[in-house]
Amino acid sequence: MNRTTLSLIAGVAALAAVTGFAALDTPDAAGAGSAKAAARLPVERTTLVCPSPSSSDIADTSYTSFTPVTQGTDGDGKAQLRSADEESATTGDKGKNDGKKDDKKKAAKPVLEPKEPGKPVTGDTSGGDAPALIGTAEGRFAPGWTMQQTTEVAAGTGRGLLGVDCTAPDTEFWFPGASTAADRSDYVHLTNPDDSAAVVDIELYGKDGAVKSAVAEGITVAPHSSEPVLLSTLADAPQEDLTVHVSVRSGRVGAAVQALDDKLGGDWLAAAADPADSLVLPGIPKDATSVRLIAFTPADADTDLKVRLASPSGLITPAGHDTVHVKGGMTTAVDLGDLTRGEAGSLMLTQSSPSVPVVAALRVTRGKGGKQETAFIPATGPVAARATSADNSEKGSTLSLTAPTATAQVKVTASAGSEGGTAVTKTYTIKAGTTQDIAPPVPSGLKGTYALTVEHLSGGPVYGARTLTATEEGIPGFTVQTLPDDRGTVSVPHADEDVSVLQGS
Repeated sequence: MNRTTLSLIAGVAALAAVTGFAALDTPDAAGAGSAKAAARLPVERTTLVCPSPSSSDIADTSYTSFTPVTQGTDGDGKAQLRSADEESATTGDKGKNDGKKDDKKKAAKPVLEPKEPGKPVTGDTSGGDAPALIGTAEGRFAPGWTMQQTTEVAAGTGRGLLGVDCTAPDTEFWFPGASTAADRSDYVHLTNPDDSAAVVDIELYGKDGAVKSAVAEGITVAPHSSEPVLLSTLADAPQEDLTVHVSVRSGRVGAAVQALDDKLGGDWLAAAADPADSLVLPGIPKDATSVRLIAFTPADADTDLKVRLASPSGLITPAGHDTVHVKGGMTTAVDLGDLTRGEAGSLMLTQSSPSVPVVAALRVTRGKGGKQETAFIPATGPVAARATSADNSEKGSTLSLTAPTATAQVKVTASAGSEGGTAVTKTYTIKAGTTQDIAPPVPSGLKGTYALTVEHLSGGPVYGARTLTATEEGIPGFTVQTLPDDRGTVSVPHADEDVSVLQGS
C-alpha cells in the first residue's frame, strides 16, 4: 500500500469522524446511489422596479403590492418600495456622501410597506413628476411578490388607462410593438436598482432590418436611478413598427416601453417572452375592434408562422391570415382586423421544422373613431406553478385563461381586500385549445382592491392575462397584463455527505 493511499484513507476517516456519516459504497449500474430529486424551496429575496408612471400633470397613479401566502416560509422578513432617489439616499452614493444624505436617509419613508402576506397594500400619487420606484422583499414577503402600477390620464397624448407589472431586473429584454411614427412618443425606461452603474445597449429593428444609430450604445444608468430614452432620438427616420432589443453590458436593469399615441391613447409594452419556436399571446378582449401582430426573429433565416386563435369553442384559423412570413433580422407587422368577433381569444404561433426563435406582441384596439384606446399583449410563458395579478376591483377586471394543447385545471384565489374582506377560492377547467374569460371570484365583504392568484393543478400548460377596464367620457380605457409564472420557488438539489471521491485507485 503506497503512501498516497494511506493518506487518503486517513483523510476519509477524519471526514467520517467530523460528519458522522460517509458514503463509501460504489453506486451500482442501476443508479441506486444517484442523487435524489431536487426540492423546490421558496425564494428568500425579490427585487422589483417600477418605471416613472407619467409626465402628464393630470395623471393619477395607484400602486398595489401583494405577496401570496407560501408554504415553507418562516415568520421573518419585510418588503419595502421606495422612490429611486430615496433608495439612492438610503444606500448613499459611494464616495459622494456629504452628510446631507445621512439626514435624508433618516427622513426617507417607504412608498409602500406591506404588513403581511395574503393582503394587498396600496398607495397613490398624482401629477407628472412621480419617480421610478425600487422595491425589495425578503423572507416570507419574497416568494411571488407582485407590484402593479396603474395610471389614468384623462386627456392628451397617451390618454387612457396605462398599467404595468413592476419587473425584476435582468440583462436582456425584447419589445416587439414599439414605434417611432409621427403620432407616437415611445420611451424605453431603464431602471437600475443596484449600487453600481449599469451600461446598456439599445438595438432597433424595423421592416428593413437593423436601424443604424450612433447614440444607442453604451448608455449609462446611474446607481438607484431611472433613465427614460425617447426612441425617436435613436433613429434617423420614422418607423411604424419596431422591435427594441435592450442588452446590458454590465450590471442589470428593469426595462419597459411606454407607448404613447396622439389619437389612440397609450399603454405600457412589457417585455416579451424570450425568443422561441412557438408562442402564446393570451387575453385578447372579446370587444377588440382591431388586432395588430408584430413579430421578429433575430436569426438570419426566414420562417413562416402558423397563426391560430384559441376561442371559447376551440382552435380557429383566421381567414386570410393562416400564416405570416417573417424575414430574418426584420420586423414584420400584420393587421388581423376584428380577430375575435365578439368572443374571448388567445393567439397561438407555431412553426414547421426547421424552426427559428421568434419574439412577438399584439397591439389591441378597443372603441371606434375618436374614442379608441390601445393596449399591448406580449408573448408570455405558462403558469408553471403559480401566477399573481394585483389591483383588481369588484368591477372592471377580467381573467383570461387558455390551454393550447391539453385540458388543464387551475385554482383561482381572490385574496383578502386591501381594506377588508375574506379570501375566496374557485377551481376551473380549461378545455384543450380554448380560451375562457372568467369573471374573477370576489372576496366576501370586499373593501378596497384585491389580488388574483392562479395555481396550475393538473393537465397541460396554461397561459393567462388580466384585463382592467375603466371607461371615461366614452373612451374605453383598458390595459392588459400577462400572467407568467411568479418564480416564487427555486429548485435546490438534494445533497448527501459523500467522500467516496477521496478513495485512491
